[in-house]
Amino acid sequence: MTDTGTTELTGIFSKQKVAKVGTGTTTRKVAQIGYYFVEQVDNDIFEIRPLNNNFVPSGNPDQISRDELLSEYTPEPEMYHKQVLPKMKELSKTLARADRHRKQGNSFSAEMEYGNALKIDLNNVRGNFGIGLCLLERGEKDRANDVFARLITMDASFDRDHKHLFNEFGINLRKSKMTQQAVEYYSKALELSQDDENLLYNLARAHFDAEEYKEAREALNKALEIRPDFEEAKKFIAYLDKKKLG
Repeated sequence: MTDTGTTELTGIFSKQKVAKVGTGTTTRKVAQIGYYFVEQVDNDIFEIRPLNNNFVPSGNPDQISRDELLSEYTPEPEMYHKQVLPKMKELSKTLARADRHRKQGNSFSAEMEYGNALKIDLNNVRGNFGIGLCLLERGEKDRANDVFARLITMDASFDRDHKHLFNEFGINLRKSKMTQQAVEYYSKALELSQDDENLLYNLARAHFDAEEYKEAREALNKALEIRPDFEEAKKFIAYLDKKKLG
């Protein structure tokens, strides 16, 4: 566990839960211990993610208060330094190698390294995006669709921390003519960020590619409600008007 000396705290905490197992006369209570990676995001707010079997934080975070953390969770500093931190560093290095390969155009080597990262954490956002991008770049639409289906269920994949990956993946969906996936993708993102005019513009482009002109126009109008001086959206609507679409 680390504390910066100001307000930020990072570490591993455990929480004991009592669960009932069995049925009828064989029912009994069993104590179970869960381990969580905890990060402080505000003075009184902490994000927690469970550790997977490889001792790395996995899945979408939940938020708890300082009082809840102190009253219901136990710090596990030794686990953080001896098990979790080394595994997190291994995962980070693997992803860095994968990113380098992809930037150098070594798609298959990149996919292999992203796959190694997912062996450590199947829900790793960067790893899933990376594999998806490799597959889209090679035109392997069926396999890319499997990755898309996984990403669309992961709220974390649409966080601001992953914005560049998110945008690149959405663009590649459109370029790969996976228009319905692109529509679903941007619609999912807008559930989490409703006032993003750029997402609405990208959704409009996806609808346009799918020949859903009415829906494209609606998305553009919403984008202009948020940002009236959005020139690209104005030009897009002018084009739809000129072609009498939607």
